[in-house]
Amino acid sequence: MSANELVFTNVTADRAEEIANLEQMALPNVAGHDKLTPEGVILQTQLFPEGGFMALDGDKVVGIAMGIFVDYDISEPQHDLDEVSGEEGFGNHDPDGEWYYGIDIAVHPDYRGRGIARRLYDLRKQLVIDHNRKGFIAGGVLPGYADHKDHMTAQEYVDAVAAGELFDPTLSVQLRNGFEVIGVIADYVEDPTTDSWASFIVWHNPQYDPEKA
Repeated sequence: MSANELVFTNVTADRAEEIANLEQMALPNVAGHDKLTPEGVILQTQLFPEGGFMALDGDKVVGIAMGIFVDYDISEPQHDLDEVSGEEGFGNHDPDGEWYYGIDIAVHPDYRGRGIARRLYDLRKQLVIDHNRKGFIAGGVLPGYADHKDHMTAQEYVDAVAAGELFDPTLSVQLRNGFEVIGVIADYVEDPTTDSWASFIVWHNPQYDPEKA
């Protein structure tokens, strides 16, 4: 089943527990306190329902992507997820924020490789365009770094992935979806397999009009 056969829609509060459980399954190495909670999903639906998306196969949630609007200086990549996202992962949503910050994205392991992540990224990019924001930024976990951390720095690893010399299950997908790397982040989320490193990525809105912001 391809992404074209699934239903993509905004997240809803009645799916909060299922959405949180999906992320638990999809990101097994990230510490529990850095993952979605049902309460966080509900807060997303209350503060910024159009900022979260889910993919449905019938009645089953098989993909999710969440985010908020924030003001952020992208020349300063170092931060942690809680610092930007706030209470329950969404409390810092600013309706007037210049950037869409991607809190998370997860696809059910049985549904990967079908274009679901691409559709979820495209939906969020369109949200950025529709709201005339500067772009889409996010910290991205680096699952592939676990196999290289003993002989490469995080910056060297990210540079190699960006150059196409190495493949990372997360960053390589983000690069294919039009993002660029603008830095690495220490202690972004707790993940002992990667020593908690992440990339900092950006997609600039090609239709952004500062005069209408």
